[in-house]
Amino acid sequence: MPTVPQVTRLSLKNILFPTDFSSASSAALPFAQALARTYGSTILLAHAIASVPHRNVVTDQDDFVWHESRQKLSELAHAESFGDTPVKTLLDQGDLNEVIPAIIRDHDIDMVVLGTHGRRGVSKLVLGSDAEKIYRSASCPVLTIGPNVHPTEPWSLVRILCPVDVAEDPELVLHYALSLAEENRAQCIVLQAIPLVPWQHRPDVEERSRRALESLMPAEAENWRTPEFLIRWEYPVEAIVRTSCERETDLIVMTVHKSRVSALATHLPWPVASEVVSRAPCPVLTVRV
Repeated sequence: MPTVPQVTRLSLKNILFPTDFSSASSAALPFAQALARTYGSTILLAHAIASVPHRNVVTDQDDFVWHESRQKLSELAHAESFGDTPVKTLLDQGDLNEVIPAIIRDHDIDMVVLGTHGRRGVSKLVLGSDAEKIYRSASCPVLTIGPNVHPTEPWSLVRILCPVDVAEDPELVLHYALSLAEENRAQCIVLQAIPLVPWQHRPDVEERSRRALESLMPAEAENWRTPEFLIRWEYPVEAIVRTSCERETDLIVMTVHKSRVSALATHLPWPVASEVVSRAPCPVLTVRV
């Protein structure tokens, strides 16, 4: 199992903030602004107008929607809360699965920040989740602010939770978690959830798992703050959400699979990342693998 290479500072030159002008988007904006101030980033405010299938004629209603959306983007870009942060705007049309990846590619986006209502259950199946479409299709990390996140001023990183599965390759997600922890002098809690282990076998399993987690750490991590390793005997969603609540974490950094089903989700009704985002008390940074 490879060790995480030397931790380097993240480069966040360009942050994409997709908005639908909803309350969920408004709640996520302070997090994008906080990151931009820390990393000296430019924020790209983007809105995508949904295409109408099988219609090739432009109507007056289309012109109205386009004009209204551009005006809203302009008003948002001139908000005082941006301060000295450089802001650009982009208005596009099409499905999010196509629009967002194209913006990321064409504008050298380093991170996407977005808000979501965090639909669950039947409503999620019927209505879908725009946030999930984005973080499963984006080639860069996505910071999602779910419905249970209550912004504090200013947002700062004191405790970061990084759930991993040592059976997979956690190098990439650990790199982001450790980089953010080092930059902010934050505590990094590395969590592995191992369900369905009989109690009599737990001491041996915990020892092996802890050694495996420790072997992943780069040597220089001990120079600034030793990561904490935590083993829980629950399914991943419960372990992640409960740990985040109990430890009052400021950020969860986790992997998300391009396909909807991952190894961690085989016993769960919904994908792990979607459930965590909908229930987490803090923002969730997903790194696609």
